Amino acid sequence: MSENNRLGVFKTYKLYVGGKFPRSESGRVYEVTDSKGQWLANAPQSSRKDARDAVVAARKAFGGWSGATAYNRGQVLYRVAEMLEGRKDQFVREVAASEGLSKSKAAAVVDAAIDRWVWYAGWTDKIGQISGGANPVAGPFFNLSAPEPTGVVAVLAPRKSSLLGLVSVIAPVIATGNTAVVVASADAPLPALSLGEVLATSDVPGGVVNILSGATAELAAPLAAHQDVNAIDLTGADPALAKELEIAAADNLKRVLRPGPVDADGAADWTASPGTHRLTAFLETKTVWHPTGALGAAGSSY
Repeated sequence: MSENNRLGVFKTYKLYVGGKFPRSESGRVYEVTDSKGQWLANAPQSSRKDARDAVVAARKAFGGWSGATAYNRGQVLYRVAEMLEGRKDQFVREVAASEGLSKSKAAAVVDAAIDRWVWYAGWTDKIGQISGGANPVAGPFFNLSAPEPTGVVAVLAPRKSSLLGLVSVIAPVIATGNTAVVVASADAPLPALSLGEVLATSDVPGGVVNILSGATAELAAPLAAHQDVNAIDLTGADPALAKELEIAAADNLKRVLRPGPVDADGAADWTASPGTHRLTAFLETKTVWHPTGALGAAGSSY
């Protein structure tokens, strides 16, 4: 058969849950189109059961991931950046199709996403120095505060930024030792689902990041109400949905990160310097007291 007559092999996109690639348990798919309405692929339409399975996987992975050294987590995140670099051409194509960008602009977005991974990789063993430390107290005690990951974090990915925004909300969650259940952009889920393939071939343990595609509201509601989810990032929720999810999240006192400022088209500026607020948003503070020793007659301690 000549090359001109060869039939291309269409990619079957799947979810990424617990380090594996299942189809939705519902068996549903939905059409994903480009900015001009042309068909790109069928993406799995996740169900509430898929969301619950993802939480189970994230909880199972939390102990090992949070117990790893910060330096090791940084190495793992850097490995993800390496793998993204190696698959740059694929992501350029997917971002260009998903966001209606030219090839050159899509390449710039992918480069920025890779750089963002590297940036967060560098923070893993440094965030403790800016979010913890010794506290002055009135008494013969050491009082030390240290950050700890909060647990399982549900992340609603940005609706407009299919890769750079996605990376900007996932990387800080796992950099600090949390595990994530990510709801990809419903309109542009393909880069997110392909990111699952990168994570699976990197050193990220299965369950640390779980990626679902489908209707954001349908998946966000059970995650916001789930008693084993410790925090939720509402970046990808519209104002009405965000309010409903905040109410549901209050039931077990989840940490809630509200959506940031957006422009007239409802898109955030993901090219701006991310700062550290996303790193600290899903950290708890553990404070330890320890006696310094009794004071002697001369006022010196031992």
